[in-house]
Amino acid sequence: MNYSRTVLLLLCGFFLAACEPSGEMSASDEAAADAAAENGSSEAMTDAAEMEPAAPIAQTTTQASLLSEPEWAILFAGHDLTSFNAVGEAEWNIIDDYVEADGYTGSFLVTRGHYTDFLLQAEFWPGANSNSGIFIRNGDPQAISAMGGYEVNIYDTNENLDNRTGSIVGHQPPMVEVLTEEQWNTYEITAQGNRITVMLNGTLTADLEDDTHASGPIAFQNNGGLIRFRNLRIRPL
Repeated sequence: MNYSRTVLLLLCGFFLAACEPSGEMSASDEAAADAAAENGSSEAMTDAAEMEPAAPIAQTTTQASLLSEPEWAILFAGHDLTSFNAVGEAEWNIIDDYVEADGYTGSFLVTRGHYTDFLLQAEFWPGANSNSGIFIRNGDPQAISAMGGYEVNIYDTNENLDNRTGSIVGHQPPMVEVLTEEQWNTYEITAQGNRITVMLNGTLTADLEDDTHASGPIAFQNNGGLIRFRNLRIRPL
């Protein structure tokens, strides 16, 4: 009788031990737990990213200038033409991030500000046989001309080879030939003291020393054909 009771107690002990949960996890259980933890971490990071404020996007020229590098002033970044007065009959239209005029003559976007020493960066796209230019240091903002200041020309097919694209009209012919029609190009025009240099798509095309004109507005011309401008900015020197 006592022997049977002892055996019965032992069997019950083994049964209870088998039913207790194990303190160790199987390999599959550990993998599932790790995946759940990683997923939770990713979701937390996503939630944190969504909570961060989005970078501000300029809606006006003023906002674009404030968001730019401190030493640069934005003249045009695709929003409005508040930096300019229009001279001539051209209809200037903003399309996407550029402004264009097509088929007018003697027409300009003239900056409201006057500039003496500066670095000007401007992107331009001329159509076939387009005649345009960028005028600097013009004394009279209502009478823009190559004689009243300096004209950095945009005119690949000018019959006068000395006044083709990259030249400073009436002062210096282009040092190299650069064809610009029907593609975006970049001018970097530096005026400092009596020296004016012109870089076109990274190539030096004019280097002039002349003290005839000291200061004035900057004007962007439509003088026949299609011309587009974008990303216009200036840094005083």
